[in-house]
Amino acid sequence: MLDIKWIRENPQALIDALKKRGHSAESAQSTVEDVIARDEARREHVSRLQEAQERRNAASKEIGKALGAKDSALAEKLKAEIGEIKGFIQNGEAQARTLDKALIDALAVLPNVPFDDVPIGADEKDNVEIRQVGTVKPRPNWVKEHYEIGEALGLMDFERAAKLSGSRFTVLKGQIARLERAIGQFMLDLHTTEHGYIEVQPPLLVRDEVLFGTNQLPKFEEDLFFVPHGEARLGLIPTAEVPLTNLVREEILAAEQLPLRYTALTPCFRSEAGSAGRDTRGMLRQHQFYKVELVSITDQESSVAEHERMTQCAEEVLKRLELPFRTVVLCTGDMGFGARKTYDIEVWLPGQNAYREISSCSVCGDFQARRMDARYRKADEKGTRFVHTLNGSGTAVGRALIAVLENYQNEDGSVTIPEVLRPYMGGLAKIERA
Repeated sequence: MLDIKWIRENPQALIDALKKRGHSAESAQSTVEDVIARDEARREHVSRLQEAQERRNAASKEIGKALGAKDSALAEKLKAEIGEIKGFIQNGEAQARTLDKALIDALAVLPNVPFDDVPIGADEKDNVEIRQVGTVKPRPNWVKEHYEIGEALGLMDFERAAKLSGSRFTVLKGQIARLERAIGQFMLDLHTTEHGYIEVQPPLLVRDEVLFGTNQLPKFEEDLFFVPHGEARLGLIPTAEVPLTNLVREEILAAEQLPLRYTALTPCFRSEAGSAGRDTRGMLRQHQFYKVELVSITDQESSVAEHERMTQCAEEVLKRLELPFRTVVLCTGDMGFGARKTYDIEVWLPGQNAYREISSCSVCGDFQARRMDARYRKADEKGTRFVHTLNGSGTAVGRALIAVLENYQNEDGSVTIPEVLRPYMGGLAKIERA
């Protein structure tokens, strides 16, 4: 959530930011004017409410003086005035809450402001590649896509998954199921033993306010799955970013505690609303998948450097797996709602003859912290500051499985196990059809 004080003082900066994100000039102007108008209405009402409270207090003292002076007429007049003021205050406090909610609702749907160095563009075609790692080999004519490999091995079953749950689900069996588990364990071990992240096993069901804190609500409600919970509901996490980031919600941390770095391997659940017709074959876009998430909580001065560090941690996974990849910086039109800057890591999939996203690492500034009321205090300062939050995939386990299957496939239909994963596979060097 953006700072309303900053918006009041920098309306044109927000208008320019919205235009960079694809809003028309007219839409950006009206959006900012609406937010400022709501803020002015709230501030004006709160000011009148405070004046009324001050007058009530002053009139109460005047009643005492009037009674002391035996001026009963004045005392009665003042009592009548206080009665009117009390009625105004009672109604005014309810109206203040309504005005507060109206402002928060308007702020909640405003996207974050991109950094100045983020390339301006409309969609993924305007993203900018910053590096390539690994060699993309010539594509033999026998190369298959991951689902063809998995089905031929008898270890990937989409037909039975559809009987169980419908489309966009997969049943993995045997050594491919073990390979997916091995990839997740390898990632966790790397991030916890070498990169300094603390492993967390968080809840998979969270409250609405937690989803609001990491900006899934209200904007992306249709992408979520919910289950009833008493008179309320709980949401299935679309990513472990949600519970990991919210670990610091409504807290004031000491600056010395920062940075906090968390990682988790969890199932993730997404309805994939708006993805009809996209990646309908295979495992690329699923309702349920595993992902290793990276989350950092930092002070204001460290978040940009932490973004580079997090991206390098995610890249290291692909380097150890010896998978070719490239890293791109997303343009303003392709960047996520809560991000100020995002790097996407795209792994090479020879079956598709294309790079596909496997990790997205974003720095959010204090955007999420304001929604969570997460702060920190420096030892030499009286006040508090909002923490800065970052999140990234370290990486998506299912997509890493796809990349391993496609890059390590052999002409005879077998799949060689990457060296780094063999200890997790009991020393197995190759997956072959039984």
